[in-house]
Amino acid sequence: MKKVISMLIVLTMLATLFVGCSSKKSETPASSENGTDATPTTVQSADATESPTDVASTASGDVTIWYYWETEGHQKALNQLVQEYNDSQSNIKVEAKYVPFADFKKQLSIGASANELPDLIIQDNPDTASYAQMGIFADLTGKFDVSTYYPGPVNSCTLDGKLYGVPFGSNDLLLYYNKDMLDKAGCKVPTTWDELLETAKKCTTDTVSGFAHSSVQNEEGTFNFLTWVWSAGATAYDINSEGGIKALTMVKNLVDSGAMTKEAINWTQGDTMNQFISGNLAMMINGTWQVPTMREQAPDLNWGVAAIPMDKQQASGLGGENYSVISGGNEAAAIEFMKYATQKEQCLFMMNAMGYISSDSTIAKDQFSGDDVYQAFVDEMQYANARGPLAEWPEVSDAISLAFNEVMTDASSPEDAAAKAQTTIDGIVK
Repeated sequence: MKKVISMLIVLTMLATLFVGCSSKKSETPASSENGTDATPTTVQSADATESPTDVASTASGDVTIWYYWETEGHQKALNQLVQEYNDSQSNIKVEAKYVPFADFKKQLSIGASANELPDLIIQDNPDTASYAQMGIFADLTGKFDVSTYYPGPVNSCTLDGKLYGVPFGSNDLLLYYNKDMLDKAGCKVPTTWDELLETAKKCTTDTVSGFAHSSVQNEEGTFNFLTWVWSAGATAYDINSEGGIKALTMVKNLVDSGAMTKEAINWTQGDTMNQFISGNLAMMINGTWQVPTMREQAPDLNWGVAAIPMDKQQASGLGGENYSVISGGNEAAAIEFMKYATQKEQCLFMMNAMGYISSDSTIAKDQFSGDDVYQAFVDEMQYANARGPLAEWPEVSDAISLAFNEVMTDASSPEDAAAKAQTTIDGIVK
């Protein structure tokens, strides 16, 4: 059965390379203060009324998990969670495997053709709808209780009213700044684009770049770049607009002035953090999940976080991952592991180890009491925009990341890059 499903997945993946889809685009608005979406769809609530199916009595065998976290602390936390689960019972054995973010989608395709898919994956939340449309995920409707989860993350797991995943955790982006470097340059924490450009230039030296964020040509780079687009009042689907062109121009101005290193096109978010820790960056945009590593690896670094400098409006990006069960795999055992991993004690262990905000509202409400840095990320959730949800989001993201990479490398002007991206996006979502 799994082999048949795998072959169908491969055919579907190939088809999506050539066939434009007409799915309705939908960019989720900024979240409310408690991390829920301001206008959640109704698909989420349908699952919340159903009782989970009891699969514990028949679940057994091996479960393989694929994940893409590159941070060593995240990997260790997941491995510890897996080991503690394996030690807690004898019917199911779970193993976690790291797959680099840039190769994750390709490896799923290769795994499908070779009948070597995992049983469970932890994937970037905007990709869930795309994979679900391919038929790669098991329908979890009625098999897992998400009634206490925030609607926004749950909506990222739904397609056509069915639940194809369980939110792992949520995060967002803020401006990290080196307090000593800003003080030495005589600068305050910037709050606007103009202030950011000026402050970044003043902090730039022969050995220090004033500012950077991950700008790799994939979803990781898109996640960071879109904060400019949203702040300028545009959406991810309207890059060839006043706001979209203004966002591309902002990045160009940062690079052209020397305040943002062009090397950022090769930096993951982890690379960017390492540059900041090493004293090579005065400011960066990065996420909640970096806090534990920052505190562990650079305990003496004098740093803080603040809202990302804005143009028309404050904006951040809503990130996080979802668990999803592979259809045709060891579904019952994978669900049992998810139930264990999402219990309060285990969830808090992973959230605190990774610097994430729990997607379960009953757990998140008291998660960061007394921690000003984490609380700043929680407060920013009201300005965090979600990518999608859209089954074709990966294709939209590719068009956006190509646009800002071409601008940063002087391959295109902001206007030309925006027009090119828009043509691609319109062919996907209209």
